[in-house]
Order: sequence, then structure tokens, then C-alpha cells
Amino acid sequence: MAKPYQILVINPGSTSTKIALFEENTPVWEETISHAREELKQFSSVWDQLEFRQHAVLDLATRRGLDFTSLDAAVGRGGLLRPLPGGTYRVTKQMLDDARQGIQGEHASNLGCALADFVAKQAACPAYVVDPISVDEFEPLARYSGHPLLERKSLAHTLNIHAVSRWVAAEMGIPLGESRFVVAHLGGGISVAPVKSGRIVDVNDASSAGPFSPERTGTLPLQGFITLCFSGKYSERQMRRLVMGEGGLVAYLGTHDAQDVEKRIEAGDAAAEEVYEAMAYQIAKEIAAMASVLSGRVDAIILTGGLAHSRRLTDWIEARVRFIAPVKRTPGEFEMKALAEGALRVLRGEEKALDYDKL
Repeated sequence: MAKPYQILVINPGSTSTKIALFEENTPVWEETISHAREELKQFSSVWDQLEFRQHAVLDLATRRGLDFTSLDAAVGRGGLLRPLPGGTYRVTKQMLDDARQGIQGEHASNLGCALADFVAKQAACPAYVVDPISVDEFEPLARYSGHPLLERKSLAHTLNIHAVSRWVAAEMGIPLGESRFVVAHLGGGISVAPVKSGRIVDVNDASSAGPFSPERTGTLPLQGFITLCFSGKYSERQMRRLVMGEGGLVAYLGTHDAQDVEKRIEAGDAAAEEVYEAMAYQIAKEIAAMASVLSGRVDAIILTGGLAHSRRLTDWIEARVRFIAPVKRTPGEFEMKALAEGALRVLRGEEKALDYDKL
């Protein structure tokens, strides 16, 4: 009997690095290394943290007694790379260069390919990334914004959206290539995407459009926003922070923690309930809009991400959208499992690894 594939998964976040060892698609262990914000302030850029995080990975591997030579693959979270189709990509020098430069922006996930490459060199195994944030599967009409100076871009919670689409298609007995879903990833940012034949053919930019979220404003009244920008009261940095970090539930209720909001609602806070329901209202509107991209032919609406654990929130959403299609709840974020499964499909020969350098 063949030895099961051993895959090390690395997912760098803004103040943490998640690491897991998978045997095939089953986690053997998983651990989160927390990085104090004060500790990270010594670095002038995300990329400058690379050596620091490499040492953290080595320290954890030593503590866990990990034998690098047993690994069949190392896979990292894919960041803001070039626009590319979904899939599993080999880590290349060009990918590392693009991640270092931050060609579509600076984000902790840009370190994912470099950390996977670092482990792969220790283990003499291949390094991959799966469904980076920069996956772009838009159809032509989705790119129009209303002005040629501002083209709409595909930047979303691609990894989780693709993964739950695969799982729900299998659960419903629908071939992925024939499936039609609207997937709402509900987290600190909210992405709502029509997923046709496994491809994200449109999506709101979770950093600046769509529903408001725990800490982001989503789409704002444009004329009023322009006035605010030129009011002289805020710097560009403050305005960017207002939109992403200090918007949404934070702006209305002073917290980004949905559990805190629910406790306030249970204690009789009517204002908190109205704001929370308004977020559900906006999510439902975005789902209905994205259903129109699929001409209303939708196999299921999938609610996923951390906020999908909230029965109150998802009940409000379902009440408004269940006329479109059945609502499937897949709460949680499945990035580690999705990364392992992407590498596993390549190792098993079910898919071919894609070549980043040939984009």
C-alpha cells in the first residue's frame, strides 16, 4: 500500500502564521503562531518579516518533531500576485519576485509562496500556492465600473469560495463544471460571488464595495464620500482607514466582534439589532444582485466564513433570498484544508500544476 502523502500547509496572516501537517486531506496537527504587533513594528514592510517568520516555522517544526524529508509538498497561501485563473501553481522565481514587489498590493499572504519555498528547499519537495487572492475569472462585462479610469478588479476570498463550491457540488451530486452557485463569504470582509462551473465570474471588492462588514464600509454614497475626502478633516491615510478597518460594525457600534453584538441584542439593545440586521439586509441584496449574473438559474446559495456561524444573521439573510435557491450553510474558514486539497489533487495526478511564468 502506497505511503499517504504528507503536506505542510502555511498560511501567513497579519499577526499570525498558521501551520498544519496534513496526511492526504486529514490534519495531523495544526497550530497558530501569534506575532505581537509590537514585535512586527520593527519591520518596515511585510516582506521584511520573511526571515523572522522562517525562524518561527523552523522553531515550530523542531518542537513538533517534524521530519522535513517525509514531506511530499509544501503549500502556502497565495497573495496579491498577477491576475490568474484558479488552480494550484508551482512556486517560481518570478512568483517570488512579484510577491516581494507587491505588484497588486502589500498583504501578509504575499509571504505564503516564500515560506512554502523555504520549507520545500529543506524537504527537497515541490512548493505550491493554491487559488491566490488575485485569481481573476471575470467575464468581460464584470470589468466595467462606470468609468474607463477605474476597471473593476477580482480580489476576493477565492480559496474558501472555490473550496466550498467544490464540496457543495459534490454533496448535491452536481458536476462542478455544470454547477451554478452564489457564494457569500462572511468574515471581517465580505465577498459575494456568482460561481459558474467552478469559476468566480464576478465578485464585489471586499475592501471597498458590497455589503458593510464587521470593520469595512462596503459601497458608500459616492457624492457624499467625495465631499468627505475634500473636507480637509481627514488625510488620505485616515480615509483609507475609515473605509477598511474603522467602518461597518466598528463605526456603528464600536466593535468588530459579532458575538459582542449578539450579546447586546440579547440584552435588549434595539440599536445594535437594527445595525446587525442592516448588515444582513445588504448581504441579501448583494446575493440577489449576483444571482442576476447567473440569470436567476442558481443551484444553491452558500453562506460561509466565520460570520456564517451566527444563526441570527444567516436566518435574516435566508429569509430574503430563499426564493432564489436553497440556502446551504457551511460556516467557518477552510483555508488550511483547501490549501492541502489543492496540493493533493496535483500529487494524485487529478490536476496538473499550473505554470505561473506562462501567464
